[in-house]
Amino acid sequence: MGLSTHVLDTMHGCPAAGMHVSLYTTQGEAAQLVKRVVLNADGRNPDGPLLDNASLQSGTYRLVFEVKPYFQARGVVLPEPHFLDRVTLDFGVSDASQHYHVPLLVSPWSYSTYRGS
Repeated sequence: MGLSTHVLDTMHGCPAAGMHVSLYTTQGEAAQLVKRVVLNADGRNPDGPLLDNASLQSGTYRLVFEVKPYFQARGVVLPEPHFLDRVTLDFGVSDASQHYHVPLLVSPWSYSTYRGS
């Protein structure tokens, strides 16, 4: 299955439809953009996995979730500066033959992630 993500908006109790997400490969501090996506009504990449089995390689990756613009588009009024602007998750893939699912549960004030199935 490769690499996938799913974002749930815990403030509104729904998928984070319309959130922009960027995927990078990383090597130390250097990051190379792989792709940018806009999440669908289910809070997922509309094209399926971010990387399929053939494209996923062992190494380090970064997902950047554009939290501030998402909540602004939802009409959430918060003081500036906004507490969360982007959520950046750096993670490693040790076995590219396995499925790596990186979900994000997010509100304007907090987030949580884990390696899903």
